[in-house]
Amino acid sequence: PHWKAHLWRGLSGFAALMLFFYAITRLPLATAVTLNYTAPLFLAFLSALILKERPHLPLMLAILLGFAGVVLLLRPTLHQEQLAAGLMGLASGFLAAIAYLNVKQLGQIGEPSFRIVFYFTLICTFGGGIWMGIHAFHPVSPRNFLLLLGLGATATLAQLAMTRAYREGDTLVVGSLAYSTVIFASLWGILLWQEILPLTSWMGIALIILSGVLASRVAPRLPVA
Repeated sequence: PHWKAHLWRGLSGFAALMLFFYAITRLPLATAVTLNYTAPLFLAFLSALILKERPHLPLMLAILLGFAGVVLLLRPTLHQEQLAAGLMGLASGFLAAIAYLNVKQLGQIGEPSFRIVFYFTLICTFGGGIWMGIHAFHPVSPRNFLLLLGLGATATLAQLAMTRAYREGDTLVVGSLAYSTVIFASLWGILLWQEILPLTSWMGIALIILSGVLASRVAPRLPVA
């Protein structure tokens, strides 16, 4: 395996997660999530700068539409005293874009998805273990243990899917489709907790769907091997 590339992917991904979790504790959840979802915007810039991909204006428009949809759906707020935490949340989006870019580069040199996820998980486990050693550890109840087990299983499947998407697909298309996460989260909120979405949220969902459709339709066709 390409150790240096795996290390960069693991460290950038772990740092992005830690900053995101910090932002969640200091900001309204909607604001923290919105700032983290700036990753595709940074990815559009970094793909041209680092991967030397030619800027594709329709795809960039799709990403901007998707982000506008996220803002409408989540309706984030940020007060002056939350500026430092807001910058941390923005940094989590930037580092997430770096991590996705690393995944793309690992795919270009032939690294399989399961290996990319394995080393990322290994680095996060090591870093998380150090963090737990610094802070007080609280026992986990059997019920919460089952919840954490389910969370770990679904997160692993999501990592495998995301890794394969960025590894094999167009980075901007994948970034645009990633906004669909907030749609599914909203639908779960409606089904499980009977949440009622205002009109602006439905407008945001429509923009995110439009973003995904546009990205899929205008994406450059990859050559068939």
